[in-house]
Amino acid sequence: MGSKSNRSRRYSEEFKRDAVALVRSSGKTVTEVAREIGVSAEGLRNWVKQDQADRGQGEPGELTSAERDELRQLRRQTREQAETIEVLRKAAVFFAKESDR
Repeated sequence: MGSKSNRSRRYSEEFKRDAVALVRSSGKTVTEVAREIGVSAEGLRNWVKQDQADRGQGEPGELTSAERDELRQLRRQTREQAETIEVLRKAAVFFAKESDR
């Protein structure tokens, strides 16, 4: 089991690409490569799986990195719009009460 700081560590895209390339070219298992480069096997396995999806070799329905980024952006935009709508709704209620006076 890794330490907490190990679980929250961020790796550069270049590091991830190099790690995935090492798995693909070395003939070693994901676990062996992960141990050698000092990352979690599950994390490296996820990087390899995402790389396969990005190459069009993933499972049906699996999102590419570009699709994941777009989905994240659209969810953020939807959340911001919902917040704006709520503010406008509250303002409309406030002004409706003020005009009734």
